[in-house]
Amino acid sequence: MSRKPPGGESLPSAPSTATGRPPDHEAPAETPAPDPKRWWALAVIALAQLLVILDGTIVNIALPSAQRTLGMSDADRQWVITAYTLAFGGLLLLGGRIADLVGRKRTFVIGLAGFAAASALGGAAAGPGTLYAARALQGAFAAVLAPSALSLLSTTFTDPKERARAFGVYGALAGGGSAVGLIVGGLLTEYLSWRWSLYVNVPIALVALLGAPAFLRDRSDRRSGRLDVPGALLACGGLVALVYGLSEAESRGWTSPPVLTPLTVGVILFAVFVWWQSHAASPLLPPRIVKDRIRAGSLATMALATTGMFGVFLFLTYYLQDVLGYPPVRTGLAFVPISAGIVIGATQIAARLLPRTAPRTLMSSGMVLAAIGMALLGGLTVRAQYVPHVLPALLLVGLGMGLTFMPIYATATAGVRTRDIGVASALVNTVQQLGASLGTVLLNTVATGATSRFLHAHPPAAARGDAALHDAVVHGFSVAYRCAAGVLLLAALVAGLTAGRRTPKHSRNDTPA
Repeated sequence: MSRKPPGGESLPSAPSTATGRPPDHEAPAETPAPDPKRWWALAVIALAQLLVILDGTIVNIALPSAQRTLGMSDADRQWVITAYTLAFGGLLLLGGRIADLVGRKRTFVIGLAGFAAASALGGAAAGPGTLYAARALQGAFAAVLAPSALSLLSTTFTDPKERARAFGVYGALAGGGSAVGLIVGGLLTEYLSWRWSLYVNVPIALVALLGAPAFLRDRSDRRSGRLDVPGALLACGGLVALVYGLSEAESRGWTSPPVLTPLTVGVILFAVFVWWQSHAASPLLPPRIVKDRIRAGSLATMALATTGMFGVFLFLTYYLQDVLGYPPVRTGLAFVPISAGIVIGATQIAARLLPRTAPRTLMSSGMVLAAIGMALLGGLTVRAQYVPHVLPALLLVGLGMGLTFMPIYATATAGVRTRDIGVASALVNTVQQLGASLGTVLLNTVATGATSRFLHAHPPAAARGDAALHDAVVHGFSVAYRCAAGVLLLAALVAGLTAGRRTPKHSRNDTPA
């Protein structure tokens, strides 16, 4: 609380002892009374977060069926995935800043309604072009919805214990939603139609839309400034170029012009963006947000964690279906343990410990557990069995991710000016998206190279046929898993050195709109 000298003007508060660093905001006002509808608000926000995370993987399992129905070529089918990731990753920072300027509740509702409409359009697609356009629209509206949801969560829950519980739920959805998407996608594709992998978003969004006006409260400190248009163009252009280059690297190779050109353009645009943000009167991404060491450390940990984690979904799906012969539904159900581990780690362990435990302790411990799980997956063979060999690894990876994601979200958005919370939330999502894209490409490159070297060193005998090829493919997966374990150990080191010794304290300059 501010102190008042005889003259009556408030003096700045002392630096927050909860973070060990000066707060990233102006002198705090009185702490607002807790919103009596805050737990209902969490339910609405959780539904929106589930939509965004589900859509990252639910379409993957439905893609072969959609390809056959719509007559897509093998070369063009990737655009069902790429159209979404390009729009989502490229527009996140802009979406976050728009939420800060015009109101997070308003952009939340717009993003939710637009996402539902785009999902319905994609489900009804009669040709590939319509599906590609619908997926791009989904990504664009998700880029508005995701940062609005996280910033509303951050401003709704200010009590440390309640904040930890709320971020535990959010972290569980962020980490486990991808696995849930694989399960739901398999069930819908096998028993209904691939179209329902898109239609399923509509009723979920409608429920959230009905609850948003009643339960969401925008504690707003909106800016009166203008949108940083040059910064928005530079950031969106740089992100789109980077995401596109990474998405093409898997099929074309790192040295091909269609990959090197967008990656180079993306780096140049980002360099200009960084320079411009230090000179703009109203920057899209205020430099003070990323200059905070603890926040930067949390973001770096998130980038490394998602880079290593996505190998689980990428390679294990192929392993279960192609090597062990699992059908789609059984493959999806095989990922239940990792979702359960994330939920337990985020809501039952991290949420209870964060109010009295250093964030870096939780993050580092989580990354070490996940790395051990990855190392166990690195020992898989063509003769491995699910329960003794795969299940323990998935539980460890899930627990580790739950312990990591929850404190990352809480720490990366703590102490930010209320007027900047939207773009800070968008930055967390952007880092997560880029880490996932980079991890998918890098680990697949490692796996493909290891498979080729194995086949060269062990020419398959004609009598063995597919068995020899499976040996080579599983060897490639094993090498990639060990590399992923190394990335996660690096994340543990980064978190231990930078993520803070004390529990983050939320900014208290939130005033009701």
